[in-house]
Amino acid sequence: MALFKPEVAEKVRLLLDQLPSAARLVVFTQELECSHCLQNRQLMEELAGLSGRLSLEVRNFLLESEAVQRYGVDKIPATAVVGDRDRAIRFYGIPAGYEFTSLVEAIRMVAAGDSGLQPETRSRLAALVKPVHIQVFVTLTCPYCPMAVKLAHQFAFESDLVRADMVNIGDFPHLAQRYGVMSVPKVVINETVSVDGALPEPLFLEHLLRTQVPPPEAPIAL
Repeated sequence: MALFKPEVAEKVRLLLDQLPSAARLVVFTQELECSHCLQNRQLMEELAGLSGRLSLEVRNFLLESEAVQRYGVDKIPATAVVGDRDRAIRFYGIPAGYEFTSLVEAIRMVAAGDSGLQPETRSRLAALVKPVHIQVFVTLTCPYCPMAVKLAHQFAFESDLVRADMVNIGDFPHLAQRYGVMSVPKVVINETVSVDGALPEPLFLEHLLRTQVPPPEAPIAL
């Protein structure tokens, strides 16, 4: 049974056909699929089937260790959105509901080859010296979460030192507990910086740059 209603499928098809270049979805699942793994794969298969501009690869998380390592995937269901090269844009859990918008925006960005960030943001991201891992914890019913997810993915597209994950806490409740997610969106950067709520670009960037500041040296005991 089709996941998209005919009118929705047509809108998405028109949007995908307007992509300036091709994009690829790399989906990680396993042979005995969990329910959400199955739903995620079906969603990506149906989406990729709407346009020749979008292709799909399905990888076995348990058996294809080289691909798992290459894409840095540590849980499933997982989807990497790839353009001319891999920009470390990841979706963990099924990106349905409001997060389908995040998925479409990521596809449009990698196909366009432009993060869309402000010039000052691009300049400051170019000066990064340490790797940055952004996790954006979301639910599928949160209307504010896509803004945080999109910005995180824009940062990852712009800098090779940044990787950015959407994490659907409905699929990974143990991570919600681990990171104390009481409301969404919740952004965790490098396990050390934690921010609640959707932030505008300059403020999100400031929190990210906190990971580049070395910790203060311990005082020397006399």
